[in-house]
Amino acid sequence: MNRWDGIDEFVAVAEAGSFRAGAERLRVSSSQVSRQVAALENRLQTRLFYRTTRRVTLTDAGRVLLERCQRLVEERDEALRAAVDREEGEPRGVLRMTCAVSYGERFIVPLMNAFVEKHPALHLDIQLTNTTIDLVQEQVDLAVRLGRLTDSGIVATRLAPRVMHLCAAPTYLARNGTPHSLSEIAGHDCLVGTAETWLFDDGGGRETLVRPAGRWRCNSGSAVLDAALRGFGLCQLPDYYVTEPIAAGRLVSLLPNHRPPHTAVWAAYPQRRHLSAKVRLAIEHLKAGLARRPEYAPPLPAAPGGGPQDAATG
Repeated sequence: MNRWDGIDEFVAVAEAGSFRAGAERLRVSSSQVSRQVAALENRLQTRLFYRTTRRVTLTDAGRVLLERCQRLVEERDEALRAAVDREEGEPRGVLRMTCAVSYGERFIVPLMNAFVEKHPALHLDIQLTNTTIDLVQEQVDLAVRLGRLTDSGIVATRLAPRVMHLCAAPTYLARNGTPHSLSEIAGHDCLVGTAETWLFDDGGGRETLVRPAGRWRCNSGSAVLDAALRGFGLCQLPDYYVTEPIAAGRLVSLLPNHRPPHTAVWAAYPQRRHLSAKVRLAIEHLKAGLARRPEYAPPLPAAPGGGPQDAATG
């Protein structure tokens, strides 16, 4: 019996949150994962998961084992990857990617074009779509995703920060006043984009949803920005849309203490194990390229003349 039997399956289930998601990550059947984990539990003479029909949770023994196994698996895979990379040399083959349309056109495609220039043996197949693609089913190597990740069946690496700003033009604020609390948003015209609700920190580390209302709606961030610059109302947009207008004084960033947490730009891929050189190097290239963008500069200044909640930079 191989002493590694069941370890990869155990880690995959623990990280993904279910046997089905763990099996998808490893690209094997759920029954095989279940058998391997059960055999590992028998070998250790201890239960590693509490199982219900909907989810699995780690036992105390499982949590201890996971912490140690994650380090072991990562060290093992790093050693194997280093050996393979020496043989592979330049990344080659087809790299299949996906990203949201606007962000992809503006940031990701130019960076990946530069990456392909450096590696002529590599072919790039990138699909720009605002639909979330099943990476395993569509055989996609790498996805660039924005905001918060909700799919437990994928692995993700943070590429860059993504700070959301509640903004308005000075002309709008002069006519309608500046909101100083989340409750005041309901009294303002709001520019609604793809999100039906706006996420905020309530000021105490908890998340609060606000449902914006107004007479203007469009599913394009660029269109929302244009409407905001014209003084139509409040908007909530990521930093890469509003950094320059705020710096130029054409927009004002509001309620910085309430910016939603845990949002970022992510590189998502189906599995941690056996990450190919083309994917790993592409992730490193994207991370370095985005770090040089002015959009990811230090936090923007708060609105002038605001109350206590407007004083912090967030």
